Amino acid sequence: MKEWTCLIVDDEEPARNLMENYINRLPFLKIVGKCANPLEALAILQTQTVELIFLDIQMPELTGVEFLKTLTQRPKVIFTTAYKEYALEGYELEVVDYLLKPFRFERFLQAVNKATKLLSLERQEHLPNTPVEEPEIKAVHRDHVLVKSDFKVYRIYFKDILYIESMKEYVAYHTLSQGRILSLGSLKNLEATLPKDQFMRVHKSYMIAQDKVSALEGNTLLIGKERIPVGANYREQVKQVLFDAN
Repeated sequence: MKEWTCLIVDDEEPARNLMENYINRLPFLKIVGKCANPLEALAILQTQTVELIFLDIQMPELTGVEFLKTLTQRPKVIFTTAYKEYALEGYELEVVDYLLKPFRFERFLQAVNKATKLLSLERQEHLPNTPVEEPEIKAVHRDHVLVKSDFKVYRIYFKDILYIESMKEYVAYHTLSQGRILSLGSLKNLEATLPKDQFMRVHKSYMIAQDKVSALEGNTLLIGKERIPVGANYREQVKQVLFDAN
């Protein structure tokens, strides 16, 4: 089994200990350091290979967000914080997930699975003689698309899609019945492919199914229990298309 190296960065010792306990339950994660502040983390990053960071946000001297912005080569990052107001900034920085304290092991495992899935795909991309997956959409039909993922072909009905998330070289289809399906691709290509009367881009990292949106709250769209950020360049179009009463 592939072992992924990880780093814990949190100024509170109980939080570091909890993360260590959670990580030690998973045989595919290896802790290379526990840091009380980002400066300690920088020292470890200079000497160790770190593939995943569990990063607190509110810390003295340097916040987790500020620390992340200083890194030119970023590992995968999962924010662990008690402050939900930083969620949008986390999306902007393309963190893998955002764990709101206190969180249970089940929620932690969901975030880890998302991160290791991305790490596995990226590693596979750079291995010699590894079969390369085809572009994400194999065919578009009247009410569904055929999507290549994990060397399978999925039939995804438009009515089943909640939203689509960009993850660098990949896109994640979040669906009602099949959960999340991760595939090679880009939102730019999907914009040109999916029906424009059903789907729209609302952020550099998000497309949404128009009929799944329940509300607009500030710069956030509500889709079920999910909160999708609206980019500044898309806000007026979102209001006009989804919330124009005229």
